[in-house]
Amino acid sequence: MIYTLTLNPSLDYILELDEIKPGKLNRTNKEAVLPGGKGINVSQVLKNFGVDNKALGFLGGFTGDYIEKVLHSSGIETDFVRIKEQTRINIKLKAGQETEINARGPEITEENFEMLKGRIYGLSKNDTLILSGSVPHSMPETTYEELVKICH
Repeated sequence: MIYTLTLNPSLDYILELDEIKPGKLNRTNKEAVLPGGKGINVSQVLKNFGVDNKALGFLGGFTGDYIEKVLHSSGIETDFVRIKEQTRINIKLKAGQETEINARGPEITEENFEMLKGRIYGLSKNDTLILSGSVPHSMPETTYEELVKICH
């Protein structure tokens, strides 16, 4: 099985406008709400090519529930660690050029991280784990190194 890991997933709120007028009322032409995060993107691409996979990482709150619901409706399996805080919401403003406002993301506790490591310890030598995306601000910079050691 292929597993994808998204440590700091997001709900991407995409707003399209003709132009942005700072300090004024701006109305959108089109909106979309999509699951985001590099690992989740990899899961979606794999599924589009007919490759079954399972998404791992951290999800919390109504935003996390929505992300998981969308992934399941696309046929993507999930095994996220549930956290207390909300999964972040990122805003993408498209008006000629794209402007992104990415939220910092929730606090990931040591207990959350240990639960995730337990899932990774459960993978077999026949499994593939794809690590991609940003590391949450509350996790050590060595997070990926720790996870690679588990896989090795």
